[in-house]
Amino acid sequence: MEYNDTYQTIAFESEEVLFKEKGSKFFGYAYPIENEDEVKPIIENLKKQHPHAVHFCYAYQLGTAPKISYRANDDGEPSNTAGAPIYGQIQSFGVTNVLIVVVRIFGGTKLGVGGLIAAYKTTAQMTLEICEIIEKTIDVQFLISFDYKNMNKVMRVIKEKKLEITSQEMEINEESGLPIGKITTKTRKKNAESIFDIFDLMFEIDIKII
Repeated sequence: MEYNDTYQTIAFESEEVLFKEKGSKFFGYAYPIENEDEVKPIIENLKKQHPHAVHFCYAYQLGTAPKISYRANDDGEPSNTAGAPIYGQIQSFGVTNVLIVVVRIFGGTKLGVGGLIAAYKTTAQMTLEICEIIEKTIDVQFLISFDYKNMNKVMRVIKEKKLEITSQEMEINEESGLPIGKITTKTRKKNAESIFDIFDLMFEIDIKII
């Protein structure tokens, strides 16, 4: 079975870009994000940077197919003239786990629906063009639990399969008084099934997907 277990995102927060149209200024920003809770603090921070701006329009996308979530926000601009063209550029560049914000300072001349769409699209495009786009793997995390006496067996598989350990701890079993090891590890999605099966078949070792 073929897995697509990679996705593209931006490496780090972009520098500010500026697009001007008929006196209006459009400032563009891009941020790598992992969840929607990160969006509000970013917007609040931009509002402090631009106290004279009225519109803080944005779009974001999180996750990979089939579990993609996204939002496009016009923030007071006419419907679908800001958030949608920004989101269109996220799709065009094929990136996810990314937030694009375009801050508009009104210049006194109305741009009309077509003008607004073009301005927000262009600013989002300029913003993504200066970003470093990188490829990341979609990973699956496992929690492996085992009696301390089986530590070497577990570590041998982790080493052989080049698994990344994200956390490691020891507990005392209340019934036996013996130490229990708990290791959290991750692997690429395409390898997850075979890794799970290896540990699942091992005696006295428990594995579950987090």
